[in-house]
Amino acid sequence: MDRVNEDLDENERRQEFTHCWLTAEPSVSAYVFAAISGFHDAEDLVQQIAQEAARRFDQYDRVRPFLGWVLWIAKSRVIDFYRRRKRDRLVFSDELLELLGQAIAARVPERCHRREALEHCLEGLPEQSRRLLDLRYVEELPSVDIAESVGSTSGSVRVLLTRVRNVLADCVQRRLAMEDG
Repeated sequence: MDRVNEDLDENERRQEFTHCWLTAEPSVSAYVFAAISGFHDAEDLVQQIAQEAARRFDQYDRVRPFLGWVLWIAKSRVIDFYRRRKRDRLVFSDELLELLGQAIAARVPERCHRREALEHCLEGLPEQSRRLLDLRYVEELPSVDIAESVGSTSGSVRVLLTRVRNVLADCVQRRLAMEDG
């Protein structure tokens, strides 16, 4: 019987962690992506934070907000990331990382609406536009390499990316205005 209760408790803890993480993840991602310049590095760091938070979830004091606790873990991992990369010129101070974490935690609802609007607008883009954005922001390719990949010139790639970003910005603004109105 103890084994059944133990399994049930473990299952409940997993469900609670999953709920807490899914609620906090957009803010944690925003914090990490603001603090780390490389997309893949930031993405890896978010995964490491999720794993550490899951592993340490028993230490979480449920009286306090989960977001604050997990942002504390995120801040520690970002600091560790920069300590391992001392050769990088851009290193944030602990104070700046703390302020960044506080600012992101305060803007959670706004960021969720903005992210949802962006996702909706991205879905509405033509496949070629989404491919350009992926090459630039996911693959982190410069316009010269993108141009070679799509059979164009770097100048036209820069113009197309500017147009796509403007279309996205307008779409997000319209979508947010509709939600407010």
